[in-house]
Amino acid sequence: MSDQHSHDRPNKTAADIRPNRLDNYQDVFADLHPPLDKHEALVEADRCYFCYDAPCMTACPTHIDIPQFIRQIAGGNPQGAARTILSENILGGMCARVCPTETLCEEACVREAAEGKPVRIGLLQRHATDHLMDSGVHPFTRAPVTGKSVAVVGAGPAGLACAHALAREGHTVTIFESRPKGGGLNEYGIASYKSVDNFAARELEFILKIGGITIETGKALGKDIQLDALRSGYDAVFLGLGLGGTNRLYIAGEDAENVLDAVRTIAELRQSSDLSRMNIGKDIVVIGGGMTAIDIAVQIKRLGAENVTLAYRRGREHMNASVYEQQLAQMEGVLIRDNLQPEEILLNDQGQAIAIRFAQTEQREGKLVATGAILTVPADQIYKAIGQKLDGQGLGASGIEMSGGRIKTDAENRTSVQGIWAGGDCVVGGQDLTVSSVQDGKIAAQSIHQHLMQLPEAVSGFAEAVLAANRKDLPSLWPQTQPVHTHATSPVKDH
Repeated sequence: MSDQHSHDRPNKTAADIRPNRLDNYQDVFADLHPPLDKHEALVEADRCYFCYDAPCMTACPTHIDIPQFIRQIAGGNPQGAARTILSENILGGMCARVCPTETLCEEACVREAAEGKPVRIGLLQRHATDHLMDSGVHPFTRAPVTGKSVAVVGAGPAGLACAHALAREGHTVTIFESRPKGGGLNEYGIASYKSVDNFAARELEFILKIGGITIETGKALGKDIQLDALRSGYDAVFLGLGLGGTNRLYIAGEDAENVLDAVRTIAELRQSSDLSRMNIGKDIVVIGGGMTAIDIAVQIKRLGAENVTLAYRRGREHMNASVYEQQLAQMEGVLIRDNLQPEEILLNDQGQAIAIRFAQTEQREGKLVATGAILTVPADQIYKAIGQKLDGQGLGASGIEMSGGRIKTDAENRTSVQGIWAGGDCVVGGQDLTVSSVQDGKIAAQSIHQHLMQLPEAVSGFAEAVLAANRKDLPSLWPQTQPVHTHATSPVKDH
């Protein structure tokens, strides 16, 4: 590594950022894993050993009966396979596309251990769920209406999974979403090459076919709706807020206009109708080591950036991105540099970032320390992908117990406030995975359903009246803040 002292100036004097870096944008975000055709699916399904007490099923956070659905595909029944999948994971179509199966079900596959080539479970799951969705059939029927109502805040994976499960039980669910579209991470946060052809919106439409679910977009907690009003107007509340805030680097130059939020840029890419208009730099530096860092690095490289460097402060083995994702980035031309800690972003006279200075690091006795070596990397754009945080807007004086900046829940995803549940990335232990968020929503829905069936009949029109008034002085149907649950059957945990 060549050293440059902190007072050295980089050769670059102006940021090279412009649109139209490619001649053809037609297939720039083509499907990363094209679907299996019928013959390919049958051949792949035939590779499964249909293990008893299958390790792949244990490895799946939603515990899909994987041997069963593969057996159904092998028997020529993809719709039955889809029902098996969706009964445990209603977002099974998206999870088939974006789940890190290489570290979950496929890593646990006995063929992986024996041959280094697991059954392609993710692609088989996609084959089944796509077949059902293309048929236009919804596999589940809603139970008779119970008269109970639930407010769900956030139309992401956790909120949608919770809402669908409750609607199946006959409850009426209203989802409040701050953004213009539902889908959450699936709509705004997934690399475009992982989910093509507007699949997130199509899956959302499929989920809503159960009936009993209404989505109100453009409704942000703490701004357009208040938690007190939701508690008063609904029989239960589920918070699937996600993580709206972005962590900072806390280094000089971070606020330059060409130092960008990776999550926000991915959302812009997902919603763009004309990728040629996206301003792309020639030299790019991405800071981070997770899936978001990989996603933004690969997409920006595909959009015409010449040099993309992904810098991570620890060793490669500590990166949250899987080995497969790291290899994907490298095959796309991304240079991954580990043991680099951002120290300073260098600016030109116009205030543009033109380079970033790193300190080289190493592990000593379990601690990350600087070696004294310095590396300066030219950059026309710098993307921060160093994690997100719960912005907490709307929680205020709710009394909900927090830990480490996230919502604390018990084994049933109940919060410390009676009548409020939470799940997904916003809770302690949230894993930034669609499949884990779905499981959180399922667990909460089961608990909410049990709670609702013990309540007296709802007062007709009361929810609408409370929300219309949005007055904090209305009497609550729930007791005030209570200590977090500590009874033996549902101990409080930090996930």
